[in-house]
Amino acid sequence: MDEIDGTGSRPQERAEILELYKLAVEMADRVSARRGTANAFFLTVQSAFIALVGLGFPKLSTAPWWVLLAVFLAGVALSAAWWMQLRSYRDLNAAKFKGINKAEEHLPMKVFTDEWDELKPDPLRGRRRRYAELGTSERAIPVVFVGAHLLIFVGTLTT
Repeated sequence: MDEIDGTGSRPQERAEILELYKLAVEMADRVSARRGTANAFFLTVQSAFIALVGLGFPKLSTAPWWVLLAVFLAGVALSAAWWMQLRSYRDLNAAKFKGINKAEEHLPMKVFTDEWDELKPDPLRGRRRRYAELGTSERAIPVVFVGAHLLIFVGTLTT
C-alpha cells in the first residue's frame, strides 16, 4: 500500500496531479499570450482607424451625417468587441487559476497561491499595495478609443 504524504496524496497520485498542474500552467500562459496578440491586433486596427478618420479621410468632413455616424459606430463596435474579448480572456484565466490553485493543495509548494496572497489587498488598509492588475488598465484602453471616436464624430459634425 502506498503511503500518504504530507499533502494528503499518494506518490502516484501526486505525480499525476503535478503533470496536470504543469499542463494547466502552460494553458494559462497560452491564454495570456493569445490575449497579448489580440491586444496588439486591436490596438493596431484602432490606431489606424483613428488616424485615417482623424486626419480627415478624403471627403469625410463633407460626407452626410449618416456616413459619419456609421464610421463612429464601427469604431465603437470594434472597441466593444475588444472589451468583451478582454473580459472573456480574464474569465478564462480566472477559471484556469482556480484549477491551478486547487492542484497546488496536493503539491508541496503553492507558487501561484502564495504569489496572489502577496498581491491581495492589505486587510489593514483595505487596498492593494502598489499592484494594479493588468486587466484593469487593459480594459480602459477600448473605452479611451470610444472617447476618441466620439470626439472625432462630434468634431467632424461641427465643422
